[in-house]
Amino acid sequence: MASAPRVSVVTPFYNTAKYLEACIQSVLGQTLTDFEYILVNNHSTDGSRDIAARYAALDPRIRLVDNPAFVGQVENYNGALALISPGTRWVKLIQADDELLPEALFSLVQAGEKSPRIGLVGSLFLKGDKPSGGGLPLGTTQIDGRELCRRMLLTDCFPLGSPSSVLYRADLVRARKPFYALGRYHEDTEAAYEILLEHDFGFVHQVLSFLRTDNVSIMSAARRFSPDALDHLIVLSNYGARVLPPEEYQQKFYWEWRAYMGFLGESVWMRREKEFWKYHRDGLSQTGHALTWRELLPATLHTGVRLFLSPLTTVRQWRSRGRPQ
Repeated sequence: MASAPRVSVVTPFYNTAKYLEACIQSVLGQTLTDFEYILVNNHSTDGSRDIAARYAALDPRIRLVDNPAFVGQVENYNGALALISPGTRWVKLIQADDELLPEALFSLVQAGEKSPRIGLVGSLFLKGDKPSGGGLPLGTTQIDGRELCRRMLLTDCFPLGSPSSVLYRADLVRARKPFYALGRYHEDTEAAYEILLEHDFGFVHQVLSFLRTDNVSIMSAARRFSPDALDHLIVLSNYGARVLPPEEYQQKFYWEWRAYMGFLGESVWMRREKEFWKYHRDGLSQTGHALTWRELLPATLHTGVRLFLSPLTTVRQWRSRGRPQ
């Protein structure tokens, strides 16, 4: 019996004909060739399946699977990950609108196989035309997972990127059912934190993937709701007490909460739309807190006083923070 390929590469897709061919070609152009490639069609209607079928007919490593019924994006990703072959050692999810650089699989796998403690591997990546994914000192190729969680909660260090920029250990993917928890705002980040609580993180100081920013996606749509402060508060609430000493966690949460309430207080005066408030109300519920006027009123009044005393300075501050249009 032939041995299993070393890597399962997975691309779930839905109506991404504009980008899918470039994504597939980037996978087939890898210098590491010992992989299977699973393409999962979520009832596309724009010709995406025809593109995938054409490549599947040309390369035996490709397996094209059609979902029996249309599902949501996270369910589509979970279903695709459930199709990886038994015996593969690593899983590389590449989103249909992203691309891998030729050395990606080789470099990520090489970094992951340096230690059995490593459960997740990341690298530098291009986000649009900007290099991203830094924060770890040059020369750091392995770090304790809990220590990395701590750094991500307390500093600007964030080497996780997106599913397209990391490599998962396959046995950990098989053990989590579903791999990505449903109903979360950032299910991929939370899956990474869960892995890092028990395993080390491997890192490659090299740009190995390209994440597209000019496409419409769930994340790009959410940008107009200014989600960054909420995102960090959710992760801090869910994992801070597990990696930070109690006093340090309480102090960090206090300042994060205060800054977040200040942002929402400004948003009241900016007369943000109903969808904005629903986004933040639903997200805040994931921390076990409710968005109430008791919490919001002091920050709103404080912003009102600032606006009254120094209207031009306050408005400039809002604009400098880049309110989405």
